[in-house]
Amino acid sequence: MVPSERVKDAITIFIFASVVFASECLAQAFPSHPIRFVVPYGAGGGPDVVARVIGRQLGENVGQQVIVDNRPGAGGIIAAEIAMKSPADGYTLFIADTGHVAINPAIYKKLPYDPQKDFTPVTLAVSTPLFMAVNARLPIETVKQFIDYAKAHPGLSYGSSGNGSSHHLGMELFKSLTGVNLTHVPYKGVAQSVPAVIAGDVAVIIAALPSLAPHVKSGKVRLIAVGTAKRTPTQPNVPTVAESGVPGYEIDADIGFLAPAGTPREVVAKLNSEIIKVLNTPAITQRLAGLGIDAVGSSPEEYAEAIRAKIEKYAKLVRESGAQVD
Repeated sequence: MVPSERVKDAITIFIFASVVFASECLAQAFPSHPIRFVVPYGAGGGPDVVARVIGRQLGENVGQQVIVDNRPGAGGIIAAEIAMKSPADGYTLFIADTGHVAINPAIYKKLPYDPQKDFTPVTLAVSTPLFMAVNARLPIETVKQFIDYAKAHPGLSYGSSGNGSSHHLGMELFKSLTGVNLTHVPYKGVAQSVPAVIAGDVAVIIAALPSLAPHVKSGKVRLIAVGTAKRTPTQPNVPTVAESGVPGYEIDADIGFLAPAGTPREVVAKLNSEIIKVLNTPAITQRLAGLGIDAVGSSPEEYAEAIRAKIEKYAKLVRESGAQVD
């Protein structure tokens, strides 16, 4: 017997209501067991610190343990693949910075993941200003003095946390805008590049404040500029590179949370809400600020747009600078 239109409508309404009810139950039940943060760096780096600070408070708020899983190596590709291939249930999140979502697609000819197709944005969590720092024994206190010194010493070396990193491309952008001749010395991370500038093995590096602050305080390293568009509240007396005579210069390091593609929308919304709640907690905001990190927080859609814009920006920079990985 063919069902009447009224019966068909009733069935449709029932199915729709069931789906909505199931989705709401899924979001309410989440999380029911520990959440894993896959961090593409070793312990102690900026993303690792962010993951642990946010993870600890998030775990307390939702009543589940947050496990930080450090998977360094290969420019973050190892960690990205682990997260990408994990179940799309919200229990595994990739802690990604600008390098993983925007630089890698531009600098690697064959990348085993697509940041826009293989992941679902949850939220842009924090932004970390990057500072240009020189060995304090050099007669350099300003960007202009550095440019003059570099022109007088062609091939002057700069260090970075690795080929294709924000630190690497930040200096390549500086080179392209100023015309100075600098030699790149890549290290495995800031744990090696910061000691290198202190020892005088390289003249300058770009890095985040948490890695530089103790050495600035001890007088071994000098901050000459910050890469953000505006001066940062954590170091208001440090001018931007742009205002120091290099218009158009802007570089920073954003860190956000990505879930595997296909993660239910309701779970993504729950994660977004809970992480932003953590970022808005005064004690967390102050803790991050003390580390030179600005709490941000965004909607998944805003983070998706930020990723798209950065992909375009770094693709252009890589083309123009000729930067490449070994």
